[in-house]
Amino acid sequence: MAILSVASSCRTPLLLSIKGHVKIELKSDLQQQNKQLKLSKCLVPPLIAAIVTLSPFCHPQASLAQGVEIHRGATLFNRACIGCHVGGGNIIQPGATLFPEDLARNGVQTEDEIYQITYSGKGRMPGFGQNCTPRGQCTFGARLQDEEIKVLAEYVRSQADQGWKSNEIPGK
Repeated sequence: MAILSVASSCRTPLLLSIKGHVKIELKSDLQQQNKQLKLSKCLVPPLIAAIVTLSPFCHPQASLAQGVEIHRGATLFNRACIGCHVGGGNIIQPGATLFPEDLARNGVQTEDEIYQITYSGKGRMPGFGQNCTPRGQCTFGARLQDEEIKVLAEYVRSQADQGWKSNEIPGK
C-alpha cells in the first residue's frame, strides 16, 4: 500500500491511497476548524463556569469568614436556643417566634434588638448575657459572652430573613 501526500498552496492536504483502486480524501482546514469550533462551543462555557466558581477572586475572604460565623451562630443556636425555638418557632409562646412577621409585630427587627433580648431576656425568655439582671430574668444555665450573643443575633436575623429553611450546622 502506498500513500502519497500532496500539499496544495491553500493548505488543504490531499491524500491519495492506492490499494487496488484510487481513493481521494480531502480534509480542509475549514472542516477541521468547524469541528474544533463546535467542540469549543460545548466545552468552553462549563470550563469557564468551573474556573469562575473555583476562583478565589469570586469568593473573597469575607465569604469564608461568613461561613465560619454562620457555623458558629448555628452551633450557639443549637446549644442555647433550640430547646424553645426549634426551626424558628417558639414552643413556650407561639406568638413570639423568630419568623419575620412575629419579630416585627413584637418590635424586634434589627440584630441589635435581637442582641438586647438575648442578653437581658424578655417575658418568658431568659437572658443569656454575662451581666444579665435581674437574676430571675436570666438563665440558670451557661451564660454567653458578648461576642457570642452578637454572632447569635446575626445568625437569628439571617435565618429569619431566609424563612428558617434550616438551622442545621453546615458541614455536619
